[in-house]
Amino acid sequence: MTSASLYRRAIPAAARIVPWRAADGWPLRRFDWPGGGRGSMLWLGGRGEFFEKYLELFAHWHGAGWSVTAIDWRGQGGSGRTSADAHIGHIGSFGEWIADLAGFWADWSAQARGPKVIAAHSMGGHLALRGVLEAAATPDALVLSAPMLGVHSPLGATLGEHVAGLMARLGDPARAAWRENEKPGATMSRQAMLTHDPDRYQDELWWQAAQPELLLGPPSWRWVAEAFRSTRQVRTDSRLKTFATPVLMLLPMADALVDPKVSLAIAARLPDARAVSFGPESAHEILREADPVRGRALAEIDRFLAEKAPA
Repeated sequence: MTSASLYRRAIPAAARIVPWRAADGWPLRRFDWPGGGRGSMLWLGGRGEFFEKYLELFAHWHGAGWSVTAIDWRGQGGSGRTSADAHIGHIGSFGEWIADLAGFWADWSAQARGPKVIAAHSMGGHLALRGVLEAAATPDALVLSAPMLGVHSPLGATLGEHVAGLMARLGDPARAAWRENEKPGATMSRQAMLTHDPDRYQDELWWQAAQPELLLGPPSWRWVAEAFRSTRQVRTDSRLKTFATPVLMLLPMADALVDPKVSLAIAARLPDARAVSFGPESAHEILREADPVRGRALAEIDRFLAEKAPA
């Protein structure tokens, strides 16, 4: 067992978990693990996630000297809920999350030392890229794992956005868009969509059993409509061609949840971006995959940061 794996089901003794209050007073759960001076890392998780899922990843970076900070997004993890049903992942607008990121970045970056990096997964990757485009955050480098830059839809992006918007307007926008799993009509198990590593998959379930308030189910229709709208907004943003921040994208090409081809197209438009593709050996959660995939991904990140965010 590696030293990093020891942290998968235990909060490090030197870490602290405290609330951080957004501009409107909303408490977001914050994790801080001071490091050895290499720099400062901010982790932004995906839809329905909580930072305990990534303690093993944090241990890897902490072992390299990084101070690691993470937040649970408003409405999920340990940061409360924004709908009457605590099982539904709801948000009125993705702009609320961008505003939270802007406020948190202002506070955190004023105290952070060394190179400042944002690493993010899935929905968090989308919000990180959009946040930098909109000057909500100004990191020295961006690491995006399976970023949600395109939403898989059998209807296509345009019609899918229209239908989702209609469904959000016709009834309670905070109602569940589907009953369970990560997407409607899925024939794959949830684990198969996320990772080939059964032990790492069980880590998430272990934390949810230990802290039931972390569990979140399907998204609301408003979330789905916002996901289509916000990803379109990023795809069509003219500022992509002048984006100055170096970007590393880790893309599982067999991803069943987000469209990696859209991410490849966006990476090609960015002035300083490297896209690393993975085949069927990787599901959506690259950084929680089986060791051969995860090891390759971590090595790519370490090389990227050594070049783009040197100590």
